Amino acid sequence: MTAPTVTAAPAVVRRTPGPAERAPRAHRRRRRLVQTGLGAGVPLLLLVLWQLASGLEWIDARSYPAPTAILDEAWTMSGRGELWPDIGETAFRILSSFVLGALVGFLVGLATGLSPTTRAALEPLLNGLYTVPKLALLPIFLTIFGFGQLPQLMVVAVTVFFFVWISTSAAVIAVPEGFRDAGRSMGFSRLQMFAHVLFPAALPQVFVGLRIAAGVSVLVIIATEFLVGESGLGFLIFDAQRLFLTAPMYVGIVCSALLGVLFTAVITWIGRKACPWAPRGNDIQPR
Repeated sequence: MTAPTVTAAPAVVRRTPGPAERAPRAHRRRRRLVQTGLGAGVPLLLLVLWQLASGLEWIDARSYPAPTAILDEAWTMSGRGELWPDIGETAFRILSSFVLGALVGFLVGLATGLSPTTRAALEPLLNGLYTVPKLALLPIFLTIFGFGQLPQLMVVAVTVFFFVWISTSAAVIAVPEGFRDAGRSMGFSRLQMFAHVLFPAALPQVFVGLRIAAGVSVLVIIATEFLVGESGLGFLIFDAQRLFLTAPMYVGIVCSALLGVLFTAVITWIGRKACPWAPRGNDIQPR
């Protein structure tokens, strides 16, 4: 006679609720404070180390002026009315060229994402043009439009176009088939499918592309001003470097960095407001 088999009862796992479960709002608030502190603390620490290295003569202050010296120079230039016009010129060029490039890139991205025929016709050509260094197009635009702001704006607009086109097209194509099936089951027309399914599902990823393009647009406009500009932060950096004026050169570099941070932050904020349905952990909707 076979002995009966005794089966052990499964172990019971008990878990004590953590801070995130007991007080979710307070937990999120504390985490945001920690993240904000880290985001501000790391650059501040680097500035303190830079200031210390310059004060103790670990580095050559003539080539690498201390942050306080750069701040004093920025204040002096601002008082003489030399800094804000350059910042305004660069900001205007970034904004105008970004809007143009983003709008065209978004429309072309929708066309290639929604229509396989359009994608087959345009994607090989656009992929080939995407690999061309955008600054290499500057002489062509100078030949077409002559010297002035327009060639610089076109270089930035073309750069932004490709980033937005790629992100928009990929976002539309990547919309889950289940979303489309749900729209078909409800009898949506093509316009309703786009307005209520495809567009909302793709928009968070589109804003990721816009955020990347915002940072790249600052890089490209500074480079064009450096090469052919007669005003703006890029020209300020080039002119100061040519005259061996290190403090004004660093003022231009720091202002360019701050302009890029501000522009990217604005695009991110707009994305959060425009995409409240974006899942947490997404680049647009942080935890």
